[in-house]
Amino acid sequence: MTQKRIYFGRFISTPRPDELLIRTGAVLVDRRDGRGVIEKVNWSVNGPNDAVSKLGVEAPVITTKETGFFFPGFIDTHIHAPQYPNVGIFGKSTLLDWLTTYTFPLESSLGNPKSPMYHDSSSPPDPLARAKAVYNRVISKTLSHGTTTASYYATIHVETTNLLAELAFKIGQRAYIGRVCMDRPETCPDYYRDESTEQTIANTKASIEFCKDLDPTGERLAHIITPRFAPSCLPETLSQLGTLAKKDDLRIQTHISENLNEIKLVKEMYPEHESYAGVYDHHGLLTPRTILAHAVHLSKEEMALVKARNAKISHCPASNSALGSGFCPVRELLDVGIDVGLGTDVSGGYSPSILDAVRNACIVSRHVGYLAGGNSRCNLSVADGLWLATMGGAKVVGMEGRLGGFEEGMLWDVQEIVLGDVDEFGDVNETGVDIFGWEDWENRVAKWVWNGDDRNVRRVWVGGRLVHERK
Repeated sequence: MTQKRIYFGRFISTPRPDELLIRTGAVLVDRRDGRGVIEKVNWSVNGPNDAVSKLGVEAPVITTKETGFFFPGFIDTHIHAPQYPNVGIFGKSTLLDWLTTYTFPLESSLGNPKSPMYHDSSSPPDPLARAKAVYNRVISKTLSHGTTTASYYATIHVETTNLLAELAFKIGQRAYIGRVCMDRPETCPDYYRDESTEQTIANTKASIEFCKDLDPTGERLAHIITPRFAPSCLPETLSQLGTLAKKDDLRIQTHISENLNEIKLVKEMYPEHESYAGVYDHHGLLTPRTILAHAVHLSKEEMALVKARNAKISHCPASNSALGSGFCPVRELLDVGIDVGLGTDVSGGYSPSILDAVRNACIVSRHVGYLAGGNSRCNLSVADGLWLATMGGAKVVGMEGRLGGFEEGMLWDVQEIVLGDVDEFGDVNETGVDIFGWEDWENRVAKWVWNGDDRNVRRVWVGGRLVHERK
């Protein structure tokens, strides 16, 4: 049985910011090595039979509907897997009290039977079983929204962090899994922290080895070094994590300049450093493989430092708005040459959908422009937002040239989008975005971005493997 597949239909992508590329043709995907690589493309093909002929191979042909198109899989560059049950729960909190009130109790409950989440229960549930339910759901939910790659924060617990890695690998999502590092007594609760730098490093190494055993190539699954943020870790811990990341050439993820009170706290805790970014740089955590979440309030000097180190930024607009953290100046970051992608930041963010992050990014950019005196230069277009969700995200997670488009040699991490088709009576034969037939394809894509949801995601492939299908 052939391991090759031909995909025929409309292909839409954003190879550059503010460029929406719409083509009809065929793509040949070779799955023989389990990777699902695009072997050939032909944009002159005009039908399934023509695809077989012009690509010169006998293989099954998978076609989109007339109201549908293939689009690169979304890349979520910042998401907290254990927080998924808390999506939409943040009350009137801002960042630091939200962590204490909602986040730490929930995360601890996925590995600690003595978590405060269980204080009213005479027979608390098995934390591992609880974690399995949460992680199965967040992986399947994000896949259903077209997220083919996710950079996950787990918890401090080795066993449940490894469980997240195992489930992501089994279900088929491309994932970077981080065991959260927290060991500073004055900022971390007694019930939820590592006891020492030595324990933090030993537990992190255990999770690194588990991920390597699951996927020695590191292509579909890899560990990502994850100090929660500078205030949560002892200085020696930050240094040793930086050394470990360098030694094993690992990705790093953490938070930076999300909230003004957080920035003030960092300044109080690290008075010897000029800036928040400087703290990470001093400890070897500001590298080309570093993902800095939020970056709402970076100074000009910090932007220059981030650019000099070629570190990346995950823009999380929904979370920043929900927690009242501020408006990230994405256009300014891009203009100085910093790579930026999108994150849902579940559960600071209320939605597991990167499509929702795209429209929130567009909205936030307009607020940034308004505050800059009506500067429309700040505005992100639909194509800009989709580029951040795909090609930008690929840069942020270190997969530039491998993910985010339909060029030969790229991996087949793709979602099939189907829009509504309104008939002459006003009825629609598909759920989701209503298309009347007179809209051009650029406007149809705009309607999808502003009105779409998981109902429009018909099928999802990761590395050529079908991992989600809407029945």
